Amino acid sequence: MTTTPTGARWPRTMFTRLSLVFLGGLLLAHGLTYVLIVRERGAATTDMMLGYLEKDVASSVALLDRLPAAERPTWLPRLARRTYQFELGQGLAGGVPDTELSRRIAAAFVDAIGQHYSVTASKVPGSRDRVQAHVTLHDGSALTIDMIPAPLPIPAWLPLLLLAQLLLIAAAVWLGVRLVTQPLEKLAAAADTLGPDLKAVALPETGPSEVIRAARAFNAMQTRIAQYMAERVQILAAISHDLQTPITRMRVRADLLDDTDLRDKLNKDLTEMQSLVKEGVTYARTLQGVNEPPVRIDPDALLSSMVYDYQDAGQPVTLAGHVGAKVITRPQALKRVLGNLIDNALKYGGNADVTVALDGADVLVSVCDNGPGIPADQLEAVFQPFFRLEGSRNRETGGTGLGLAIARQLSQAMNAVLTLQNRPEGGVEARLRFTADNHSCPSG
Repeated sequence: MTTTPTGARWPRTMFTRLSLVFLGGLLLAHGLTYVLIVRERGAATTDMMLGYLEKDVASSVALLDRLPAAERPTWLPRLARRTYQFELGQGLAGGVPDTELSRRIAAAFVDAIGQHYSVTASKVPGSRDRVQAHVTLHDGSALTIDMIPAPLPIPAWLPLLLLAQLLLIAAAVWLGVRLVTQPLEKLAAAADTLGPDLKAVALPETGPSEVIRAARAFNAMQTRIAQYMAERVQILAAISHDLQTPITRMRVRADLLDDTDLRDKLNKDLTEMQSLVKEGVTYARTLQGVNEPPVRIDPDALLSSMVYDYQDAGQPVTLAGHVGAKVITRPQALKRVLGNLIDNALKYGGNADVTVALDGADVLVSVCDNGPGIPADQLEAVFQPFFRLEGSRNRETGGTGLGLAIARQLSQAMNAVLTLQNRPEGGVEARLRFTADNHSCPSG
C-alpha cells in the first residue's frame, strides 16, 4: 500500500494521532504558561526591587552621611541587602549601562539620591546587569553602592504543579480520545470479520447518538447483504433445479437420434450445461460462506489420503514434506480447495506436485505443475468467476472457469491466503497459506 510522504511521517492509528495532537497542544500551552508566569514574576519582582531600592538607599545614604567617618565602616554590613551593599571608596571603573535592567537600576539610583548628592552610575565590566553608584557625601567622602540583581526565585512547587496539571489533562485527553476511537476500532473489527461467511457479530447499539447511528447502519448493512446473498443462492438453486428437467428431457431425445455425431455433440453440450449450473450454484454458496464448523485435524493425514486417492486413479500426483502439527480448520472446505488446485494442475499442466511444510506459525501447501504457465498480468484475474485463458487453457478442457474462484472464496472463508505464481523452471505454483489464527497446537 502506498502512502503520501506526509502520511508516512504520521503514526498509523487515529488514537495515536489524536493523542499526539492534543498532548502536543498541551505541552505548548503549558510551556507558554510557564514562560508568561516567569516573565510576569520577573517584571513584578524588578518593580518591587527598584521601588524598595529608591526608599532604602536614600535613607541608608542619609544615615551614612550623618555618621562620623570613623563609625561608617561598622554600619556598612548592617545596611547591606541581598542584592546590594555599601563600600567606602570610588569602587570599580565601568561604562555606560547598556541593558534595560542596568539602565533602570542606574536611573533608580539617580532618582533616589541625585537631588541631595552628587551621584553617577556605571556598569561593572564582565557582568550583564551589575551596576555601581558612585556617591560623594557632604564631607567629600566617596561612597559606592554595588548592585548585583539576584536571579528570579522560582518556587519549587511551580514546575511540579504544572507537571501535575499536565498529567491530569493528559489522562483526561487519553480517556476522551479512547472514547472517541474505540467505537471506530469496534466498527473496523466488525468489518474485518464480515467475511464470506457473513456472520460478523452485531455491534452493540450503545454510547453517543453518533455511535448508535453508525452501529445501527452497520448492523442493517450486514443483514441486507446476508439477505441479498441468500436470495442469490435461492435463485441459482431454483434455476439449477428447474433446468434439471429440461436437460434430462433433451438428453433422452438426443439418445433417440440416429445421427451418432449429432447425438454425441448434443450430449457433450448438455453435460457442459449441467456442470456449469452445478458449479455456479457451488460458487454462489461459497460467497455465502461455509457453514462447516472449524475442527482440529491432522493436515498430514488429510493430504496423504487425498494424494493416495489420486494415485489410485492413475493420476500423476506426488506429495512431499509434512506439517507434524494439528491445525484448527474446516476440513471439507480445505479438501475442496486442495482438490480444485490439484484438478487445475492436472488439467492444465499434466501433473500435480504437492508440497507441505510448517513455515513459522503458518502451514504452507504448494501445488505445482509443469504446464505453460499464466501470463504475469493475469495471475490475479484467473480468480475471477468464469474467467478463461486462451491458448492451452481453453474451453476444450471442459472447465467452467469457476474452480479457482471457488478455491479463493473458500480460502477466505477459512482465513487462509491463496496465491498463484509462475515457476522459473516452467509451470504454475499455487500456494495456500494458513494464517496464524487457524493454527494451533503441536500434535501429541
